[in-house]
Amino acid sequence: MAKFRMIQTEFWNDPKVMEEMTPEDKFFFVYLLTNPQVTQIGIYRITKKQVAFETGFSVETVQLLFERFLHQHELIRYNEETRELAIKNWGKHNLGRGGKPMLDCIRKELEGVKDPSLIEYIGQAVINDSIRDLYASFCLKFDDTSTLRGQEEEKEEEQEKEKEKEQTYTSVFSFYEKNIGVLNPFIAESIALWVEELSPEVVMLAIKKALRKQKRWDYAEGILKKWSNQNLTTIQAIESSVTHFQKHQTRTSPTDLLERVKRGDFS
Repeated sequence: MAKFRMIQTEFWNDPKVMEEMTPEDKFFFVYLLTNPQVTQIGIYRITKKQVAFETGFSVETVQLLFERFLHQHELIRYNEETRELAIKNWGKHNLGRGGKPMLDCIRKELEGVKDPSLIEYIGQAVINDSIRDLYASFCLKFDDTSTLRGQEEEKEEEQEKEKEKEQTYTSVFSFYEKNIGVLNPFIAESIALWVEELSPEVVMLAIKKALRKQKRWDYAEGILKKWSNQNLTTIQAIESSVTHFQKHQTRTSPTDLLERVKRGDFS
């Protein structure tokens, strides 16, 4: 079925067309209003290469024309990602008559729009109440879908974080069971608290130090308490403190050194 797009003769008397548009602008505007991709809703998909092919303009000229109509004349909007174009006053000049066939056609075309902001852009100028309400209903539909999608994404993100958290605990729990023994609930809770306060790497380092002394969890926890009190919360900070301590060993008398070690003073 052939499609018809009408332009009112007053188009040529519009002050913007008469005074602000170049001959190329006028031809380009008529093309935007009547090209084969134009839909009933005033939103349609078209590429700039396609415009260049159908108008005979170079791609560079088409890019300049798009810029003028977007930012200077402010008569269109264009989504570079979805390649959708919307004509500003389309609803004012083309959507005055309602009726079921028209509403059915508009509804079908609105369902194919990817960028909901373009529906709102066109809908603001629609003069027919029933058609304007239809545009508004699609805006609400997109808002509800976006909200639901956002909630689902937030829930998935929380689940992913919880999964990563469990994996973090699991690595420390597994290390403990392989090297010390069965992990009871009391120790598991204690390990989890230290992992949250410091990090799994720091907790495992404390366990390793306990193992070298042939000690168990209470000894490792004592090390963690000292590190926490001294604000040694990372592996780097702990290693730096040990290096600093070793450098000053030769400058300290054996008696003073023994007292400092007892106090847990490695500074």
